[in-house]
Amino acid sequence: MSESLATVSYIGATILFILSLGGLSHPETSRRGNLYGMIGMTLAVLATIFGPRVTMAGIPWIVGAMVVGGSVGIYAARKVKMTEMPELVALMHSLVGLAAALVGFANYIDPVAAANLTSAEKAIHEMEIYIGILIGAVTFSGSIIAFGKLSGKIGGKPLLLPARHWMNLLGLLVVIFFGYKFLNAHSVADGMIPLIVMTVIALLFGIHMVMAIGGADMPVVVSMLNSYSGWAAAATGFMLNNDLLIVTGALVGSSGAILSYIMCRAMNRNFISVIAGGFGTGGGTPAAAPGGDAQPAGEVVAVSAVETAELLREAKNVIIVPGYGMAVAQAQHIVYEITQYLREQGVNVRFGIHPVAGRMPGHMNVLLAEARVPYDIVMEMDELNEDFPDTDVAMVIGANDIVNPAAQDDPNSPIAGMPVLEVWKAKTSIVMKRSMASGYAGVDNPLFYKENNRMLFGDAKKMLDEVFVALKS
Repeated sequence: MSESLATVSYIGATILFILSLGGLSHPETSRRGNLYGMIGMTLAVLATIFGPRVTMAGIPWIVGAMVVGGSVGIYAARKVKMTEMPELVALMHSLVGLAAALVGFANYIDPVAAANLTSAEKAIHEMEIYIGILIGAVTFSGSIIAFGKLSGKIGGKPLLLPARHWMNLLGLLVVIFFGYKFLNAHSVADGMIPLIVMTVIALLFGIHMVMAIGGADMPVVVSMLNSYSGWAAAATGFMLNNDLLIVTGALVGSSGAILSYIMCRAMNRNFISVIAGGFGTGGGTPAAAPGGDAQPAGEVVAVSAVETAELLREAKNVIIVPGYGMAVAQAQHIVYEITQYLREQGVNVRFGIHPVAGRMPGHMNVLLAEARVPYDIVMEMDELNEDFPDTDVAMVIGANDIVNPAAQDDPNSPIAGMPVLEVWKAKTSIVMKRSMASGYAGVDNPLFYKENNRMLFGDAKKMLDEVFVALKS
């Protein structure tokens, strides 16, 4: 393939990637967006393999690597459950960071990469390598810790070391110092030592950064690491002088940054405070009330599955608010069956999705789409909040912090100012939970004790099965 044809292929792939991002912005067009992305990536890979930079001798090695990587990807796609998607995404981000770091080292060692460069060009090339490895190492280690937290292998409670901000500042100064040493190295061997030192510091910083972030901020962490992986890919593009990698990495990096901003707004937090950490405890722990008293703030009224079915049967307007508990119980399919049955009986059923519901952006939308819930009844928080006063039943399935009225009523609450779904304004709200444990923010929820609220305790799937049986009988 000629250089011109490869360039045209890269331009076509770039256009397809942009169309892919546009399609992924809405559930109804997400399948088309995925298709554009797949076609664009196929075109990019073929243009790279058969382009002028790859010799015939290298093609068997590339094909072999693609077979291995493709097999792992197919296995993961078939075996990983939808509830495990957040940790899979974090793991994929780590691989992007690892690839960027390894490419950086390989590019620095390769004598051909810096051949025929002027002193100024060589300095710029080495700066690209240094920054690329730095971003890649932070992305790799941070994503591994995020994977551990999302999969439950590492607790959600933030690890707040003494003087952690000073430690981060000291690490930054050391990175800058060794960057100066690296750029002024006279040989590859001399430059390797500061490069390795920087890599170790970057790996430690990635670990420290994500360990300090509480479980309540994990949706922001996922989108943040998505942005980091994009910038790592862009840095790799600069190292390899590959325009497509630069553009694609910039698209992913910028879109991830915008998504992080949206997530922060949805939690009434700024990005710096998320990085500083400290918001959220390990999930499923009892919440302590202000002053250290862990006693409940009132009495709850429990209901049975039969009583829940009766409330739904008599309702004309129902809003369902799904949360991570629905994902854990894998209850999305029975939720769809109940929704379908109620709609056949003339009940107006809609879903309210909070931007940070679940453990990653769009988590609830993906689960509901998997269960074939119609897109037109799945709505964002801002579209539904005004409708709760006219709603007969608001049913919360495994959500907690995103329906907590303390965000509006208690200025001293850790989630004060956070936009929430105002389910307590419905005539009756039903909260499905396994227990009275707090959410990931680690604060008590006054919703549970309101007069018009009912608690349906138990595994979401099991209890909804019972509700569905009672509805039909």
